Amino acid sequence: MSDAIDFAKFVKYSKSGPRYTSYPTAVEFTQNWQDNDYMQALNRADKLLDLPLSLYVHLPFCRSACYFCGCNSIYTSKEEKKQRYIAYLAKELALLADSMDTSRKVVQFHFGGGTPTFFNAKELESVIALVRKTFPHFASDAEVSCEVDPRFFERDQMKVLRENGFNRLSFGVQDFNEQVQNAIHRHQSVEIVKRAVELAREFGILSINFDLIYGLPFQNLETFKQTLHLVVSLSPDRLAIFNYAHLPWMKKTMRKIDETTLPTPQQKLEILKNTIAFLQANEYAMIGMDHFAKTSDELYLAKVQHQLRRNFQGYTTRGFSQTIGIGLTSISEGVDYYSQNFKDMALYEQALDSHRLPVERGVKLTEEDILRKEVIMGLMNNLSLDFASIEEKFHINFKEYFAKELASLKEYEDAQLLEITSSGITTSPTGGMLIRNIAMTFDAYLVADSKRFSKTI
Repeated sequence: MSDAIDFAKFVKYSKSGPRYTSYPTAVEFTQNWQDNDYMQALNRADKLLDLPLSLYVHLPFCRSACYFCGCNSIYTSKEEKKQRYIAYLAKELALLADSMDTSRKVVQFHFGGGTPTFFNAKELESVIALVRKTFPHFASDAEVSCEVDPRFFERDQMKVLRENGFNRLSFGVQDFNEQVQNAIHRHQSVEIVKRAVELAREFGILSINFDLIYGLPFQNLETFKQTLHLVVSLSPDRLAIFNYAHLPWMKKTMRKIDETTLPTPQQKLEILKNTIAFLQANEYAMIGMDHFAKTSDELYLAKVQHQLRRNFQGYTTRGFSQTIGIGLTSISEGVDYYSQNFKDMALYEQALDSHRLPVERGVKLTEEDILRKEVIMGLMNNLSLDFASIEEKFHINFKEYFAKELASLKEYEDAQLLEITSSGITTSPTGGMLIRNIAMTFDAYLVADSKRFSKTI
C-alpha cells in the first residue's frame, strides 16, 4: 500500500461515529448499574493478581465557558465551592478505601476537568494528599499528569505538582488566532502559553502536550498554519489535534457559536492535510488518531513496538490498568465493567452524604463485549490487528467468527485503505486516519446515522 495519504477519499467516509475511548461506548451505560454493582466489580478486580491502578480525579470548575468545550464543567468564581468539593472528594476516597484494596500499585494518576489549575496551590496539595493517603503505593515510573489552562497557572502550583511527582502536563491551546479566540470565548496569547511552558521546563517537566482543535469558527488554512508555526516554536513533546465536534443539541454553550463561521469540510481537510505535512517535516510523527509526538518521545517508540493503549485519559505507554474514576462525572473502567459517577453535583453530594459511592450509571460487559473491545481497541491503539493474539486469548477462529465484519471491510480493502491477510489487518496511512470508521465495523451496538456522536472526519 502507498505511503501517501489520499485525502480525496476522506469526504465519502464522513459519518457520525464514536471515538472509542471505551467499548461499549458511554451511550450504552444504563442506570440499571448502581453502587452495589460497582462495589461487586471492585471486589472482583481485587482478585486479579498484579492488575495495577490508574487514578482519574475530575476537578470540574472553570471561571467561564469556552464555547467549543464538550467537557463536564461548572462555571463559578466562588472559592467556597472548591472547598466544599474537596470535602466531598475526601468522603468518596474514604468509601473507596472501604470498598477495594487501595494498596495496589498505581501506574497512572491524572487530574482532568474543568480546569484543574483553577484550584490554587494549597487546594491542589490538599487533593493530592487525600489521593496519596488513600492510594499510597505509586510506581516509581508512574505517569502523573495534569491538564493545565495556561491562563490559570502559577509558580506555586507548578511547585506543588512537581513536589508530588507530576511529570506530564497538557496545556489547552486550541488556536492562537485572535478572531478564533474571540469566537470561542477563550483569550490566551502566545506569551501566556510560552511562560507556562518555560515554567514547566524550569521544574523539569520533560513531557508537555498541547491540545489544538481544527474546525473552529473563522479558522482557515492560512490562520491555522500560523498557529502551527507558533506551536512548533514552543516545542511541545506531544500534540493532540482534534476535529471540532459541533453538538449544540448536547452542549448549550456551543449554541453561542455562529455555524456560518465554521470552516467547510473541504477547508477542514485542507487544514488537516497541511497539519500532517507540516508536523512530519518538523519531526513529529502521527500516533494513532488525532495525536502526534516527537520521534524521540516514548509514545512514538511505543507505537513502533505496537504497545500503545487508549483509555479515557488518551494514549498511554502502560499496559491495561484498572481505572478508578474519582469526582463528579468521572468514569471507572475494569476488565468487565464501566462505572460513571453522577454528573449533577446535588446528586453526587447526596449519595456521599448517604455513605454510598456516587454511581449514576454503568455497564457490566458480556463475554462478547470483552472480545469486541479487544478487537476495537487493538485497531484504535495500533492501526492494525493481529488475529493470532485474539484467537489465543478468546479461543476462536477470527476469520470464521468475524466473517460478516471482514466482508464489510472489503470496501475499505478495495479502496486500499487497509489490507486483510491470513494473519491480520493492516491499515494504510489514509486508512489509519479513518480508523474510527474501520473500528465501527466491529461495534455490535452502533445505530446507523446516530446523532449521538461527532463526525469521523
